[in-house]
Amino acid sequence: MTGIHAGAGGAGMLSQNHSSSDFFVCDVFDAALKDDLATMEHPIFSLSTKPDRRILKYEHNGYTVDVTPSVRGRATMHDKDIVIYCISQLMAAVNAGREISRTVRLRAHDLLVATNRDTGGDSYVRLREAFERLAGTRITTNITSGGIAATRGFGLIESWDILRRAESGRMVSVTVTLSDWLFRAVLSKSVLTLNRDYFKLRKPLERRVYELARKHCGRQPEWKVTVATLHKKSGSAAPLRVFRAAIRKMITAANIPDYTMTEQGGDIVCFTRKGQVLETIEAGSHPVLSVEVLERARQLAPGQDVYALEAEWHGFWVSSGRTRLLNADKAFEGWVVQKFKTKPGAS
Repeated sequence: MTGIHAGAGGAGMLSQNHSSSDFFVCDVFDAALKDDLATMEHPIFSLSTKPDRRILKYEHNGYTVDVTPSVRGRATMHDKDIVIYCISQLMAAVNAGREISRTVRLRAHDLLVATNRDTGGDSYVRLREAFERLAGTRITTNITSGGIAATRGFGLIESWDILRRAESGRMVSVTVTLSDWLFRAVLSKSVLTLNRDYFKLRKPLERRVYELARKHCGRQPEWKVTVATLHKKSGSAAPLRVFRAAIRKMITAANIPDYTMTEQGGDIVCFTRKGQVLETIEAGSHPVLSVEVLERARQLAPGQDVYALEAEWHGFWVSSGRTRLLNADKAFEGWVVQKFKTKPGAS
């Protein structure tokens, strides 16, 4: 570990190991939570709360993922908090027009508070263990990231560094270098916005199920999936019957943000976006928006998930009486302008 050193700047000052251009400083307060599409879709992170040293082999729709843990175990869903925080900060900077780097420096306290973690004395130990699992977990995959498809092996993060005060042991700052794979996802904006209540979900399976629903609902008001497929996508190591029982408990608890879960015949789970008026939206009946207006919405509402906005607008259109639209693109753009109080000519 690197400690606090006295230098030319005076006693108790941090020594500067990098020039300011070598890293991005995480200082965007209230940044919208962002998660990369690839790890939302595929079971990279372990759902276990104990060291998971199993080698995961996953294949779905032509994509393959082999995840090999270190002796510390595979990176967990709670370790993923760190990745989400870094991606969120980077995306907020990108949307603000700032230059970014895959090496990020952040205040340890900000990271712990933003991810709903304890800031007590054991926080340093737990954070260090999380970094070791993230750096030690090796992935071999052909998953596309940022429009590039290649079979390669890498760690989730390349390196990490925690600065502490030598006298008290209190963490001061953390420096993390993300893998090129994750950084490409940021540069290509291959991310989705998460509900801030994500970090309040205590159970790893709840977090995993939420991000699967968030990924697969997309523009749709609902997503139906068999329990067997959900079991596979979640990466759960539990037998199917145990997994099914856990899903039923989840349905009863109704803790998942943004979605209502229901069990249907044929061993199917249905995720419905809260607030959607499903009975009046028939397949293909809602206004179709162009790719161009969705890109325009990104400019009008930086940091927002345009597909979530599209789904919200569809719900608004239905609740307003399904008014006949001469130009759906203009109606949607006007709604976005009104919602975020932006000017139509803004960029």
